[in-house]
Amino acid sequence: MVTDSFDGASEHRLGVLLVTLSAAVFALSGILTKSIDADPLTITSWRGLVGGLLITAYVLWRRRAGHGESLDLGWRGWMLAILGTFASIAFIAAFKNTYVANVVVIYATVPFVVALLAWLIVGEVFRRQTAIAAAICLVGVAVMVWTGLGGGHAFGDMLALLMTFTFALYATLVRRFRNASVVWAGAVSAFLGVFPAWFVTDPLAVPSQDIPVLAIFGFTFALAVVLWTEGARRIPAAEAGLLGTAEVPFGIVFAWLFLAELPPLASLAGGAVVMAAVFWHTWRDWPGAQMPPPMHDTSMEKDSQKA
Repeated sequence: MVTDSFDGASEHRLGVLLVTLSAAVFALSGILTKSIDADPLTITSWRGLVGGLLITAYVLWRRRAGHGESLDLGWRGWMLAILGTFASIAFIAAFKNTYVANVVVIYATVPFVVALLAWLIVGEVFRRQTAIAAAICLVGVAVMVWTGLGGGHAFGDMLALLMTFTFALYATLVRRFRNASVVWAGAVSAFLGVFPAWFVTDPLAVPSQDIPVLAIFGFTFALAVVLWTEGARRIPAAEAGLLGTAEVPFGIVFAWLFLAELPPLASLAGGAVVMAAVFWHTWRDWPGAQMPPPMHDTSMEKDSQKA
C-alpha cells in the first residue's frame, strides 16, 4: 500500500511538471510568430509540416508500445482535423495583428465557450457558476477589444475571438465524438495546414534566416502537445486546467522579455478580470476533482485544442 501511494504521488508530481512545461512551451507561440517575417499561412504551413511529422512519430511510438489510438479517423476525425486547421490559421494570424497578451487572455476563455456550446450541442448542464464566470470573462474581453478599436488592433482581437470560438467548437465536438482519435486528428490537422499557403503564396520563398525559427516553431508545437498528453493523463482534469492557465502569464512575460511588447493598461486590466474569473471557477470545481483520471488514452479537450 505504501508503494502504491508513493507511485501515485510520483506520477502526480510528474503530471504537474509536464503540464506546466507544456503551458510554458505553448506560450512561445506568440514570440515565435512575431519573430518570423512570413505571412500567417506560410507560418502555418511550416509549423504544420514539422509539428505534424513529430506528432505522427509520437503517435506511432505509442501504438508500438500498445497504448496508441486508431489511425482510422472516419468522418468525425476528419471534421476535427479540418476545424483544427482553420483554428490554427486564425491563431497565428491573431498574433500577427494584435498584442500577444490579448490573444492568450482571450484564448483563456475557451472553457466557458466550450460549456456554452456543450449545452447547445451535447445537452450538458450549463451550471450557474460557469454562467457567472463566463459573464465576468465577457466583461474582461470587452475591455480588451474596446482598447483595440482605438489602437489599430481590433482586427487581431477579432481573429483571437474567432480562433477561441473555433477551438471551443473543436473541443465540444471532441466531447460529442468520444471515440475519435484526437491526437492523430491533431497530426492530420497539422499536415492539412501545409496546403492553404500554396494557393496564395510560396512557402519555399521564405528568407533563409526564418527557416530555423519556423522549424523551432513546429518543434515547440509538437512538444507542447506531447507534454500535455503525457501530463494530463496523470492528474485531475481540474488541476490540469488550472495549470494550463499558466500559459497566459508565460505568454505575456515572454512577449515583454523577447519583444519588449507591453500592452496598454486597459488590456492588462481586462486580462486580470478574465484570469480572476478563470481561477474562481477552477477553485469552485477543485473539491470535486481531486482523484486523478485512469492511466489510459482519452479524448482530452485541452490536448485537442493544442493540436
